[in-house]
Amino acid sequence: MCGVAKGSVRVGVALGLAVVVALAATGVWNPFPGLWDWVDRSEPISEPDVVWQQRVGGTPRSVTIAGDAVVVEQRTRVEARSLATGAQLWERKADWAAVAGGDRDSVVAVGKLLVKGYELLDPTTGVTRRRDDDAVAVWTYRNLLLDARCTDATDCTLSAWDPRGTAPLWTAFLPGVHSGLLADNPGLRGTRRLTATRIEDGVAGAEAAPPLLGFPVDGRVHVVDTATGRVLQNVEPARDERLSVVGGRLLRIAARSQDGTCYFAISARDSGTGQEAWQRAGINLRTADSAGCVQREDPQGARNVLIGVAPDGREAVIDGYDGRLLWVGDSGTKLIAVDDRLAVFRAADKRSVIARELGTEKVLWTRPASGKAGAALTPYAAVVADEKPSRLAALDLRSGRELAVLRTSANALAVGSQGMIIGEGREIGYVRFGATGGSPTRPPGDGGNPGPGGTGPGGSNNGDCGPKGELCPDPDGGKDG
Repeated sequence: MCGVAKGSVRVGVALGLAVVVALAATGVWNPFPGLWDWVDRSEPISEPDVVWQQRVGGTPRSVTIAGDAVVVEQRTRVEARSLATGAQLWERKADWAAVAGGDRDSVVAVGKLLVKGYELLDPTTGVTRRRDDDAVAVWTYRNLLLDARCTDATDCTLSAWDPRGTAPLWTAFLPGVHSGLLADNPGLRGTRRLTATRIEDGVAGAEAAPPLLGFPVDGRVHVVDTATGRVLQNVEPARDERLSVVGGRLLRIAARSQDGTCYFAISARDSGTGQEAWQRAGINLRTADSAGCVQREDPQGARNVLIGVAPDGREAVIDGYDGRLLWVGDSGTKLIAVDDRLAVFRAADKRSVIARELGTEKVLWTRPASGKAGAALTPYAAVVADEKPSRLAALDLRSGRELAVLRTSANALAVGSQGMIIGEGREIGYVRFGATGGSPTRPPGDGGNPGPGGTGPGGSNNGDCGPKGELCPDPDGGKDG
């Protein structure tokens, strides 16, 4: 009897499986996709849970919020996903990808390594908006796209485009380009961003184009006005100098070895006349290593400000345009994030992080944090990453109000106007602001490039006129000073 019962069970299971397969084959009912989704489902990457969580094709190299899409750059391809649902919108083979434009006019530049040219894709549809077959390098900004093409090694043309434009705004000629100027956003002579563990360097997305850019060509720096395309200066550094273009000025940073230490001096030059606009001595911009004071790095900073160390060891933030000290830390404090508006630093007791408005003594907010907390400033929120326990928090820039607080070991990958993308390995997820906190304050001018020491994001000209309004006509006919 027992053998008969077991045989009946086997027959019943086989018959049931055959019925399920038949139903699936005819399209009446198919349980297998849902069953596989249940087996393959990943653990949530944060608590509270994200709005959506998806596994992308490869480990992301960069993630950018572009309007209603999320652009994910991987090693050999790029894909876009819906910001609302996480569903894949399109996918392309590409060795590199970069996003230009703002929330309403973004485009995705894609290309192949060691192959000339690039394509500009619509971030939502993946449709090609413009194609170029000759460019060797592309630079992407919130309000501008630059590309360079060369007829030979000493004859190159730099062109500027509106992100969705079909004709160049201007062209400039450069005597060649550096051998490293390939693919997307190759290095120019500017500043190095502060970095933080678990916060990606590109979390803020594309910045607005600065008023001046410094292109390194054969040991010289060519200074280009991004409004007109004029090459304003062509400068060769002295043996002990490093050149950097910050805040509409060309900085000549000298480092001299004497008495077993490095002595620094900064001279900022007017871009039009070449005359000295300001100078400071004794501020270490962290451009040199300890071996003979050789300067191999750009100074640390962001947008129009520089970070230096005074002779007494205190950190300072300097206005690149006029040389003002916008913030000087107390002994033991550590600067962890900065832009033209705010400085975020760890307190000397390593129990909190503090945000202060540059150019004033005003403390905007204070937040409990460990001595290993890191931070980043974006147009829409300040991001603070902490550990033991692992946390990610997005905070209102002015008040410190919590927009989102997550218990997670994931990284902050991208921040937009309504939320942020976090990720761990191949898993990415979207956190909507307000799900665990308030709503963000949207910056004016679509997150433009504000001037240093201003009273708020964007200043009175929404950041479109340069650090001191030098790119806009003076209604009173006065001179910039």
